[in-house]
Amino acid sequence: MTIHARQVGKTSERVVFLHGLFGQGKNFTQAAKALRPDLTSLLVDLPNHGKSTWTDRIDYAEMADAVAEFLRAGFAANGPVHLVGHSMGGKVAMVLALRHPELIDRLVIVDITPGDSDGAGEFEHLLGSLVSIDLATIDRRSKADEALQDKIPSPTIRGFLLQNLRAGDDDRYSWQANLEVLRRDLATIGGFPELDATFDHPVLWISGENSPYVQEEDEERMRELFPRTRLVTIKGAGHWVHSEQPESFVSALRVFLLA
Repeated sequence: MTIHARQVGKTSERVVFLHGLFGQGKNFTQAAKALRPDLTSLLVDLPNHGKSTWTDRIDYAEMADAVAEFLRAGFAANGPVHLVGHSMGGKVAMVLALRHPELIDRLVIVDITPGDSDGAGEFEHLLGSLVSIDLATIDRRSKADEALQDKIPSPTIRGFLLQNLRAGDDDRYSWQANLEVLRRDLATIGGFPELDATFDHPVLWISGENSPYVQEEDEERMRELFPRTRLVTIKGAGHWVHSEQPESFVSALRVFLLA
C-alpha cells in the first residue's frame, strides 16, 4: 500500500495530520503553515484518497498499520511523533495509537469518537451525488459543479467534494477518491473496531460546539481507551473545526503539542 504525503517545515518537533472522508492531506496546509517554525508537519493522504493507493475494502486496522509502516520508515524513524486526526482520520489515528503506541507521543482527535458515528445518511447522499455524475460529459470543473447544484446546494460543500476531481493528460476527468468502495463500506467507516488496548499518553480531544459527533455519553469509552484525555470544545465550530475556526484550532494544537 503506497502512502502519499507532503512535508511542511524543517524543525525536529514533528506532527502528522490525517484527514477525514473525502479529504486530502492538503486540507491541513493552512494549519501546518501556521505551526511553523515550531513544528514540522506531515500531511498524509489516507488510502483511497488523494494520491495514495486504492484498496478493495475499508479496514481501520489495515489503514492504521499502513500509515504506521510509512511513518516508521521515514518521518518517525528517529523517534515518536505527534498525531492529529479529524473525523475518519481521527478513527485511523486512534487505532494507530492503540496498535503502535511506540510511534506516537501526543495524540489529537478532532470531532469524532471511538464508536459508531451518526451521519451515514448524509455521507450516502454525498457519495451517491458524486457517483451519479457522468464524467464522460464533463470537460471542465464548472460543469461538474453545475451538475451537483440541485443535490448539494452549498457551494462550500461542493467545492470541498470537487477537490477530488482531477483532469488527466487527455483532459478527461476522473475521481481521485475511491468512491465505489467508500460508498459500499460506509457502515465500516462509521463504526470502530473492538480493540483490547489503551494509549497512556496525553490526548487532546477537540469537538466543535455546533457538531453532533461528540456527545457527553461518549466520554466513558474515550477515557477507557485513552485515560489521559482532555476534552476541549471550540466555539462557533461545526464538524470541520480546522476550516471553520482555524485560529482557535491552531492555538489549541500549539498549546497542547508544545507544552
